[in-house]
Amino acid sequence: MTKGILGRKVGMTQVFAENGELIPVTVIEAAPNVVLQKKTIENDGYEAVQLGFENKREKLANKPEQGHVAKAETAPKRFIREFRNYDGEVEVGQEVKVDIFSEGDIIDVTGVSKGKGFQGAIKRHGQSRGPMSHGSRYHRRPGSMGPVAPNRVFKNKLLPGRMGGEQITIQNLQVVKVDAERNVLLVKGNVPGPKKSLVKIQSALKAN
Repeated sequence: MTKGILGRKVGMTQVFAENGELIPVTVIEAAPNVVLQKKTIENDGYEAVQLGFENKREKLANKPEQGHVAKAETAPKRFIREFRNYDGEVEVGQEVKVDIFSEGDIIDVTGVSKGKGFQGAIKRHGQSRGPMSHGSRYHRRPGSMGPVAPNRVFKNKLLPGRMGGEQITIQNLQVVKVDAERNVLLVKGNVPGPKKSLVKIQSALKAN
């Protein structure tokens, strides 16, 4: 079964374990989420729990959004995601807090990676460069465009282009500390996205 919550990445810091080991951690602020909807096989064809995080002003929400959150008796939400096979019985309008996780839990964190803009094939795909010596005329280019015969460039050719800004999941991260008073999770290692970005935290799919 899956446990999950939505939050916002605050940044990185470090903590010391009891044995003196220094652990780099990401701070994720996860204020109480509200259960907006329970999806069932009879009505929707699958089972899921829909959570909402962070209020937004009424005037920024359209009529369908306002009607949707009215059933949960809460304000319109900025960040809404679904969790399949949710652990435990939850009801619409109920709050989900960080204390659903405990120290040592293994989790997956999903977010949108930092946008890097337009980048070349070396930075974007890790390709090797040519000789940098004078007269080589081949330094940081993407290489051959393909064979002569089809007279076109094949799809999925690794070329320069927009880099970053993609949804990424980092798996099997460890929860180092849960601060229920301040609605904060400390997660070992790094998670996708810049500071203040929205992230989805759930129980690890492939935990050993």
